Amino acid sequence: RVAITAGDYLESCAADVARQLADGTLKKPKRTKSGMKGLSYNLPLKNKYVRNYVFKTATKEVMKKTHGLYPSPLKIIDSVKNGLESPSTGYARECENFGDLAMTDESRALQSIFFGKQACEKNHYGKPERMPQNMAVLGAGLMGAGVATVSLDKFPKVILKDVSDTALSKGEDMVRDVFQKKVKRKKMSQFDCDKLMSSLHTEVDYSSFKDVDIVIEAVFEDISLKHRIIKEVEAATPDHCIFASNTSALPIGDLAKASVRPENFIGMHYFSPVDKMPLLEIITTDQTSKETTAAAVEVGLKQKKTVIVVKDGPGFYTTRVIGALMGEAFACIQEGTSPTDLDKLFVKFGWPVGGATLVDEVGIDVAYKVTKYFLEVFGERISAGDPRVIEELVEAGCLGRKSGKGIFLYRSSTKGGTRPVNPVAQKIMDRYKKEGQVAPQGEDVQWRTYLRSVNEAALCLQEDIIANPVDGNIGLIFGIGHCPQRGGPFQFLDTYGAQAFVDKMRGYQDSLGFRFEPAQIVIDYANSGKKFMSS
Repeated sequence: RVAITAGDYLESCAADVARQLADGTLKKPKRTKSGMKGLSYNLPLKNKYVRNYVFKTATKEVMKKTHGLYPSPLKIIDSVKNGLESPSTGYARECENFGDLAMTDESRALQSIFFGKQACEKNHYGKPERMPQNMAVLGAGLMGAGVATVSLDKFPKVILKDVSDTALSKGEDMVRDVFQKKVKRKKMSQFDCDKLMSSLHTEVDYSSFKDVDIVIEAVFEDISLKHRIIKEVEAATPDHCIFASNTSALPIGDLAKASVRPENFIGMHYFSPVDKMPLLEIITTDQTSKETTAAAVEVGLKQKKTVIVVKDGPGFYTTRVIGALMGEAFACIQEGTSPTDLDKLFVKFGWPVGGATLVDEVGIDVAYKVTKYFLEVFGERISAGDPRVIEELVEAGCLGRKSGKGIFLYRSSTKGGTRPVNPVAQKIMDRYKKEGQVAPQGEDVQWRTYLRSVNEAALCLQEDIIANPVDGNIGLIFGIGHCPQRGGPFQFLDTYGAQAFVDKMRGYQDSLGFRFEPAQIVIDYANSGKKFMSS
């Protein structure tokens, strides 16, 4: 038997096609178009002025969307343009462009994300002995309804519980809205939508919890309320039932103090909107069993989430990094950078949303609670700005997008333009503006905020909050959109250079204080020449 290679097979097929074209059994496909379609297709190909206009417009659109941070779209445009204008050199130009792109920092960064995501879509704790089948979600608000949405077609039984039928009705509407959008986009049939909705169990008490395997709590960030609920749930569920809290900052260990089954207690931090945000941050305590961790990871993977497992600590990983990032953003605002300029600078640097918009999206009331808590734990190092700004914004009812007003106003349509700054918020921010200080501009704002986030990520690795740099990169990219073209904080440190990072941080430390003190782990890597992504 003679082995046939892919090359041999391709050559054989090509020869067959050539013979069929020669003897007339195969007709050459007609590639020209007629009518208006033909005109719109052929005009750019044959008229250089129209062609140049098309490519100029395409380049303009690419720059508008990527801000020049991703080189591949521009290289693609160059390859297509060259192929049309100089067909004989088309393949050579394409090969040359591909080779150039493969060696860029952006290519290495995006490859790192790809392989990192694959690593986070495996259960490194093994298959649980008892896979949760029946799930209950506590709280029918935005987060609770979101968790129910991504679970309905994955688990035999999903219960959504809240204190009133009114709250449950609102939660059901949120779940239905997600499915109806899929129906509208023809990604789901109306029958399947109705079937899923009919399978959602809604309850105002714990009468149906006797066979529940996992409870995911998504109620208000109030430790007393959570403690009461933990006791109620454990009294109504079997001994093997896992209790998972969706808190974004409260230490899981403190919450677990109310539990009689701390080995079954874990944190499952989802990101809003749950049906769209891919990350699930699982938080373990010293008492959390390996079985519970394995089961929680399996639940997340079943919900089609990219999962990282982190250790318990103030703010865990992602919230802690967001705290440092938002703290520096507020410091820039207090020094005179306008919220609109801050947003533009963030987006141009590679963030998916602006710094001020991020605060509004998170919720200023949530940011206030987290900032207040972080001040108690970390002191002024993490907050940077004056916390009274956030406190007064909350008192004035400026809670962010959800209330229609935060740093920006959200009631009016802003198609094609930027959102107006909330005059009430502006008055509060002006009151705490630092007098006699030149407002930071351009790259200064971009680097200050970005470096603070990277340094906080490095501190989390140093303190074993995250297990490895890969989890650190994936957690921030898929959780908060941490400038993907840089590959995450640890990919960035390897590319930029640990020593260059330390030097830049110390430069800011001299002028802005101890919050820019570089993490010791980065200093150690700089001294040894070690790389984070090869460790």
